[in-house]
Amino acid sequence: MLRYTPILLIILYMAAMWFFSMWRLKAELNTRSTPLTHPRLTPMLERLGRAMNLPPIRAHVYEVAPVNGMAVPDGRIFLTRGFLDKLDEGRVTEAELASVIAHELGHVSLGHSRRRMIDFAGQNAIRMALAGVLGRFLPGIGGWIANLVAAAVAARLSRQDEFEADAFASALMVKAGLGTDPQKSLFRKLDRLAGGRGTAPAWLLSHPPTAARIAAIEKLERRWGVA
Repeated sequence: MLRYTPILLIILYMAAMWFFSMWRLKAELNTRSTPLTHPRLTPMLERLGRAMNLPPIRAHVYEVAPVNGMAVPDGRIFLTRGFLDKLDEGRVTEAELASVIAHELGHVSLGHSRRRMIDFAGQNAIRMALAGVLGRFLPGIGGWIANLVAAAVAARLSRQDEFEADAFASALMVKAGLGTDPQKSLFRKLDRLAGGRGTAPAWLLSHPPTAARIAAIEKLERRWGVA
C-alpha cells in the first residue's frame, strides 16, 4: 500500500487544485455575471426549453469582452458580453447564439464539466510521473516532453467532449425547429469573431478544427434524414 502513497498524494493534490480553481471561477462568475434577459434571445430560450420538455432555459451573461460560451460544474450556462455585442452588431443571429446555448447544455447534460475533475487529476499525474522518469534519461528536455504528452492527452479528451456536445446541440436544434444551419454557420464565423485561434498543431487544440465539426454534423444530418 505504501508504494502507492505518492500516486495517491498526487491525485489528492490535483483534486484539491481543481476544486480551488472551480471555487475561484465560481466567485468570479458570481461577481461578473447577470441573468440573460436579451429580448431577442428570450424566444430562443423558450424554444430550447420546450424541446426538452422544460421551462425556458436559463442562461447568464459573463461580463467580459472575448467571444465565448461556457458551462460550469454547477450546471449554469454563460454567454460572454462579447458574444451579445456581436448579436447587437448584426454579426451573429439569435439562432446562432441558440446553438451555442444548446452546445453548452450538451456539456451539462453529458456530465463533461464534472468529468474534467478526474481528467485534470489524471493528466497532471501523467505529467509528473513522466517528468520524473524522462528527466533521468533526458535532462533538460524530459519535463518539456512530459508537458507535451499531458497537453496532448488533455486536448484529445477536450475535443471528444466538443464533438459530443455538438451532436447534442444538433439534435436539440432540430427538435426545436431551428435546424443545424445556424450551428454550422456560426462555426464558419467563429475564428474571425474570436480573432483566430493561433498556430498550435491540431492535436494540441482543445477544440476540433471547424471543418471536422461541420463534417460531423453533416454526417448526423444524413443519418437523421434532415440534410
